[in-house]
Amino acid sequence: MPIKLFSSVKRERRKIDSLHRIRDLAELVYTWAKALVGAVRSEGLDYRATSLAYTTLLAIVPGLALSFSLLKAFGVNNQLEPFLLQMLAPLGDKANELTKAIIGFVTKVNVGVLGFVGLMVLVYTIISMLEKIETAFNHIWRVSQARSLARRASDYLSVVLLGPVLIFSAIGLTASMPRASAIRRLIAQEPFGTLFYLGGKLLPYLMIIVAFAFVYIYIPNTRVPWRAALFGGAVGGVTWKLAGLLFAKFVVGSTSYHAIYSSLVIVILFMIWLDLSWLILLLGGQAAFYFQHPHYVLGKSRFLPLSHRLKERIGLAVMYLIGERFVHAQKPWTIDELAERLSLPWETVKDGLAMLQAGGLVVETGKGDESFIPARDIAGITVWDIVTAMRTAREDAALSSHTACVLPELAEIAEALENAAATTGLARRSLRDIILTQSSPTPGDSAEPRSS
Repeated sequence: MPIKLFSSVKRERRKIDSLHRIRDLAELVYTWAKALVGAVRSEGLDYRATSLAYTTLLAIVPGLALSFSLLKAFGVNNQLEPFLLQMLAPLGDKANELTKAIIGFVTKVNVGVLGFVGLMVLVYTIISMLEKIETAFNHIWRVSQARSLARRASDYLSVVLLGPVLIFSAIGLTASMPRASAIRRLIAQEPFGTLFYLGGKLLPYLMIIVAFAFVYIYIPNTRVPWRAALFGGAVGGVTWKLAGLLFAKFVVGSTSYHAIYSSLVIVILFMIWLDLSWLILLLGGQAAFYFQHPHYVLGKSRFLPLSHRLKERIGLAVMYLIGERFVHAQKPWTIDELAERLSLPWETVKDGLAMLQAGGLVVETGKGDESFIPARDIAGITVWDIVTAMRTAREDAALSSHTACVLPELAEIAEALENAAATTGLARRSLRDIILTQSSPTPGDSAEPRSS
């Protein structure tokens, strides 16, 4: 009897644990959904999606014309029409009509007779669109600096020239696989036939998820881990497929639109679907960013206005933490870890690191995890060096030395204040001296602290 009673208690405990796990999962999903929906307005994703939809409308024919010419050279141009049909499938019976119209425009554009100026205009239209796409994703990832001109030229041209060939070659290879004799013999045997059937059903979802993940890795001008990109691709890709099914039902029931707009209804529906597609792609990018920086899901403020005094204190705190780990031979701090340690927004810490980096005090490790170490011997870095780096960052050199910045009557006083602050004993203290005075190594650290 006691054994049966003990077993029933264990069963009830397992049930309670299962309910707790389900509740925690539901709360997690709700928190993520709330954060993503809130980001549509707070991050301006809806406005950016509309802007990209309009830009796409201008660039779609030149882009497809250039892609068609390249695909024709490789003999895979016949895959363009099925690809467009799949992308426009939510438009229902209007997809065929719109696809034929676009293909008609594309085939009439002869890239070979455009001339140098015409070709450059065509390429510029495509590159300007890619630049706007990069700006949108840089905004999501809080990146203020775009690619350099040289990187932009190489990266964008590789996307324009090689991207379509690789994509449509993969589509053609996938479509031709079931016709291969070896594959057909394999399909005839179980369980390979069932697995192949299920794979065929899942393949469109997998391809769109991989395509979205590639965009999230390649487009932003920052490092995006493949796990974060794949998560964003799953969120965006599945949402896009489901939205396509719902939009198709909307198109079927939109008889009032046909009555009002007549022949223009196809353009209206195409613009709505284009806008929605861009919004979903950006939303998937936001999900990837949240996966990479999960503390943002909790709704931490993106921007934090700071006075110059607080900027100096942040610079001192960041340099102290970076120097402390370096002295004790510990793993370098990442931006995320510093933001969590200091309870500050990620952008604020990144901005402070940018100032210290510009002042030659810290340098990125190059490991791809946005971690930092001192740029030089910390015994030679003084408190005044750190304060100066935070004060003079982004300061216009010509303006700072201009006599109009300080009245002649006050120039001597301003210079005396600078010299008085710089020559104090505290300002001359080295970062290494402060670290060794204020901290002690934890168990497992190097016995001898490093100096450089």
